[in-house]
Amino acid sequence: MVQKNKSLARWPIPVECYDPLDPNGNITVTFDTLKYTHDGYVARVTIQNYYQYRHVEEPGWKLGWTWAKNEVIWSMAGAFAIQQGNCSSFKYNVPHSCKRNPVIVDLMSDAMAQNRFDGCCRGGILSSWAINPSASYSSFEVTVGNVDENSTGYKPLNLTLAAPGPGYTCGPVVDSSPTVYSVIGGRREEQVSRTWISTCTFSRYIVSKTPICCVSLSTFYNPKITSCPSCSCGCRVADPLAISCLSLYTYGLLSEGVFPSNFADINLIHCTDHMCPLRVHWHIMNIYTSQWRVKLTVSNFNYGKNYSEWNVLVQHPGFGQPSSAFSFNSTIISTVGVPEDIALFWGKAFRNMNLLKADEGGVGSVTTEIILEKDSNSFTLSNGWGFPRTVYFNGESCRMPPPDAFPVLPNSSLNPEPPNSQFLLMFSLYLLYNVFSVF
Repeated sequence: MVQKNKSLARWPIPVECYDPLDPNGNITVTFDTLKYTHDGYVARVTIQNYYQYRHVEEPGWKLGWTWAKNEVIWSMAGAFAIQQGNCSSFKYNVPHSCKRNPVIVDLMSDAMAQNRFDGCCRGGILSSWAINPSASYSSFEVTVGNVDENSTGYKPLNLTLAAPGPGYTCGPVVDSSPTVYSVIGGRREEQVSRTWISTCTFSRYIVSKTPICCVSLSTFYNPKITSCPSCSCGCRVADPLAISCLSLYTYGLLSEGVFPSNFADINLIHCTDHMCPLRVHWHIMNIYTSQWRVKLTVSNFNYGKNYSEWNVLVQHPGFGQPSSAFSFNSTIISTVGVPEDIALFWGKAFRNMNLLKADEGGVGSVTTEIILEKDSNSFTLSNGWGFPRTVYFNGESCRMPPPDAFPVLPNSSLNPEPPNSQFLLMFSLYLLYNVFSVF
């Protein structure tokens, strides 16, 4: 079945949840009543990720709620409740779950056919909307019973979503226009009996105020490398000679300085001055008559975590012109009210979709070269035009260096040291070579 004509409930998004680059991003949970039974109803529950570049990674989503009355779950398809609860009052037919506040998780891809349901069984992983809309939702069927005799059911209360950790806040479950599905290859439309929805939004500040990534910069025309700002993701407190450090960032566990009880939950990362699990490096490689070339590298300093289906978002004025990436997939995202264009990059299947963890041999990394067309009316390397304005990794904003630390042109007045005449001569010859090499 294909869902269509869904009217989404829009609730005011708290300031700390608002992302100007993805103002309409949310995860919407829909309860569709498919039919009624002698003591309840059968519902299809759909978790739809409308975030353009924030996906739900392993170990996947967990959806919870509180029943309004004394409801039980008789059976499920496509997912399961992680606790059965106390079902001792049922002597013959034992429900799947009698918990007043059940928590539901997705089945894995190898689930048996009789337990599956359309849209299920991805291990709780949801792709982002801009990268793979067809894998951005998950559905399951639940048969609810023990409902009051004269009632058709009550809305679930206190909806919670862990995806996979904290950070999501869900609004109340409200009535919506009944969902319409197309069946028989789109030749017939069917309408459900009733639809409830809830909208969940993400806030980084609920998890931790500490970033997880930072940005460094370099160019071919300046030997200076602008490193990530010191203490971008926490300050280094270990021995300066140590190779590995305990990161102050652990997803939702070290927020507000609370030390986790399980030592295995702590992130062990490669020691750096910035102490970030991830670094995005932007290097300007060459400029030509009508194009310029950039190298984008993402490095994983985390010893304990691979990043699957990662993505990097770059806000940069150069993406207003045609561009192409050699080793990554990419697309341009339209955002109203943002002055620069935004490009989204992610790995290619069977090649670099996984950003591997660091080991004794060094950090894990993925990289690509990008060709951007010049805008002859505005192209310039001065004043930091060649560098990104904002960089996100997996929907998380990365710490940028301050603009006055960006690499500058050799003849820039911002350079406190007098330019080296030999370096200027070599730089001029290098530019002439690259300009004439395109003909």
